Amino acid sequence: MPTPASARLIGRYLLFGEIASGGMATVHFGRLSGPAGFSRTVAIKKLHPQYAKDPDFVSMFLDEARLAARIQHPNVVPTLDVVATDEEIFLVMEYVQGESLARLLRSVRSMMTPADTHVMATVMAGVLHGLHAAHEAKSEQGEPLGIVHRDVSPQNILVGVDGVPRVLDFGVAKAVGRLQTTREGQIKGKLAYMAPEQLHGAVVTRQTDVYAAAVVTWEALTGKRLFQEDNEAAIVTAILQRTVVPPSEIASHVPLAFDRVVMRGLERDPARRYASAREMALDMERCVGVASASEVGEWVESLAHDELLKRASRVTEIESASSPSSAGGSGALPSVREMPTTVTNSLPDVVQAQPELRSDVSSIAVSPILPLVPRHARSRTAVVAGTAIAGTLLVVFLVLLVFRREPPTAPAALPAAVPLPASVAPVPPSADPPTVPVSDLPIATETPTSTSTPTTRRRIYMPRPAAASPTPDCDPPFTIDGVGHKHYKPACLK
Repeated sequence: MPTPASARLIGRYLLFGEIASGGMATVHFGRLSGPAGFSRTVAIKKLHPQYAKDPDFVSMFLDEARLAARIQHPNVVPTLDVVATDEEIFLVMEYVQGESLARLLRSVRSMMTPADTHVMATVMAGVLHGLHAAHEAKSEQGEPLGIVHRDVSPQNILVGVDGVPRVLDFGVAKAVGRLQTTREGQIKGKLAYMAPEQLHGAVVTRQTDVYAAAVVTWEALTGKRLFQEDNEAAIVTAILQRTVVPPSEIASHVPLAFDRVVMRGLERDPARRYASAREMALDMERCVGVASASEVGEWVESLAHDELLKRASRVTEIESASSPSSAGGSGALPSVREMPTTVTNSLPDVVQAQPELRSDVSSIAVSPILPLVPRHARSRTAVVAGTAIAGTLLVVFLVLLVFRREPPTAPAALPAAVPLPASVAPVPPSADPPTVPVSDLPIATETPTSTSTPTTRRRIYMPRPAAASPTPDCDPPFTIDGVGHKHYKPACLK
């Protein structure tokens, strides 16, 4: 596949312009350059150099990314691949035409209008279902993986124009948290969405993600930040000590049923929260009700129309520039026989030394469905097939010819010997055959008799005896030559 001037080739991917940027990575448009002309638009997250050059982080990141690939759910953006070079690490994800919940809520606040509670219930219920799928993920051997997101926030929730909310960055936040906790003895990140037990350094569980999702729900309903202080210490103090008011006290349009769900998710004691993210999602759907996917999609398009239109135009440009036909013939695809079926990424030394850390999420291999037959084999096969057909036609022709020469089958004859009454004397050859009543002749049992005309009489002419001549051997009346053809004896045809 041709490489456009604006793209960078990384393994089997083309890296294009930036979509978004954050404190940990930048997200770019990408294009999979696969065999046999297969291509696909993807999103590629490029980690900042300080992470990519750290051997400890590389090991943890690849390990966590491999575990995150086990999560299969519509409300989770799947991790497709990991590409690592000597200086960089790229996380390949599915490209979703949509917008982050953080930007959507920012647009809602700028419009000075409250968010639709049914839309918010649909979005957050989908997020909770995705989190539950991650918490329940198992290894190839069926063992629980114990995945916890640790960084559930509006920035890591993507709402598509198809109306489906999706959670991003499973494994990334956990790897970063492990690295920072080990190195510095403290936790960095989005403190405003961290659960109290996470701040205390206790073991994180699925209830940790439930708490963070409840914080996001509170902010989506009220249009305000739950813990917004001047410094990190003040944020930690507010999370651990401040009394949280129900969202309906800030936004009067929020149903009281929504208050109960959100406040239970915000309990400081994990044991008093929902036991699972799915339990909170089902309670939210029952108490508030949800909007249809088309309503959510229209809500996204109304808030981010211009940005979505710009991205769609950019995707069309990328797909057109990276297609084989755009190379003017120079990008002709190789044949299937010449197409490589495996792709090997260049990994840092720490990964080369630990093969178990390599990602095998989306290895692509192409094999032809039908076997390729050499030209000389095809020619030999055609000759053999032609000879067989010609021989079959010849045999059919000879069989038809023989059956055409055979005489028609003679009708069934009367009984071979019919005894005559004693009163009937032999008739000389020159005399006319006498008239014999039918009633005086014996009737064969298989010959049907007519009961309608019992007195009917008819004349029976006895054949004249032929002149004495040698009797030919007519049993059978033909001979068979060396090739299986019948030849009838002339004497037997008279």
